[in-house]
Amino acid sequence: MYTNTAYLNNSLIDFKDKSRPLIVTSCGKYQIFTKEKLPTYRPRGRIDFQLLYIASGKGRFYFKEDKETIVSAGHMVLYCPREMQKYVYYAEDQTEVYWVHFTGSNVKNILKKHSLLPDNHILYSGTFPEYQQIFQQMIQELQLGKADFENYLSLLLYQLFIITGRHQTEPKTISNAVQKDIDYAIRYFNENYYKNINIDEFAASLNMSTCWFIRNFKQCNQITPMAYILNIRIANAQNLLETTSYNVSEIASIIGYDNALYFSRLFKKQTGLSPSQYRKKYSIGTH
Repeated sequence: MYTNTAYLNNSLIDFKDKSRPLIVTSCGKYQIFTKEKLPTYRPRGRIDFQLLYIASGKGRFYFKEDKETIVSAGHMVLYCPREMQKYVYYAEDQTEVYWVHFTGSNVKNILKKHSLLPDNHILYSGTFPEYQQIFQQMIQELQLGKADFENYLSLLLYQLFIITGRHQTEPKTISNAVQKDIDYAIRYFNENYYKNINIDEFAASLNMSTCWFIRNFKQCNQITPMAYILNIRIANAQNLLETTSYNVSEIASIIGYDNALYFSRLFKKQTGLSPSQYRKKYSIGTH
C-alpha cells in the first residue's frame, strides 16, 4: 500500500474551528495494491467534514450500516460532522483514493453554494487530472508549512469545490445509458491500463462507433480515452519510481510498455523529467 498523508500542526485529532470560513485540517492519498483491505469505521463520525475522491478502482461504502454501495472512479463522497463513516478498500479493486478533512465557520454555505450537499453522500466528479494535482498540492502545503500556507490551503480546497460543483450544475448532455458506458470504460481502463487496449475494439464492445465513444468519453472527462490511459500509466510509473527499486525497463513493462526508451520519452513529455531524474528527486527515503 502506498500512503502519503499530512496533518495540520501534526495532529491526528479531529477538531472544529470557526475562527476562519474554511480550514483544511488534513489531507492524504491511499493506493491499495498489496494490503488485502483497508477498512474504516467511525460509528459516530468525526466533528469535521470529510471529502473523499476515488481516482481509480472503487470503494465500498456503507451509508446505512449493512447496505453496501460501490463508488467507482470519478466520484466523490462527502461526510458531514457526526455522520457514521463505514467504508473499505480492497487490493483486488486497485483503489486509489484521495481525502481531505476540513472545518470552518462557513463550510455549509460554501458547500451549498456549489451544490455539494448530496442527499446520498455521492457526487459525480469525473476523473480530471486537476483533482489529483490539487490534492497533492494540499498534502505538500501541509507537510512543508511555508509562509501563509493555511490561506493557500483554503484557496486550493475552494478551487476543488468549484471544479466539482460545476459537474453538479452543468446540464447533462448525454443519456444515463451512455454515462453508464463511460463509467464502465473508466473502471475498465483503471483495472487494465497495463494491457494493450484497442480503442476500436473496446468501443465496438459497447456497441458504439470509435468516433462516438471518443466524443462521449471526452465530453464526460475532458480528455480522450488514450490520453486517460496514458495518465494512469504515468501516475503508476511515478509511484513505482518513488516507492520501489525496480529499474526503468521493469517499470516500463509493469505499466504496459515493451520499449523502455519509448516509455522514458513519454514519461519526460508528461512530467518534464526523465524517469531517473524523477526518482532522484522524489524517491522516498532519499531526502
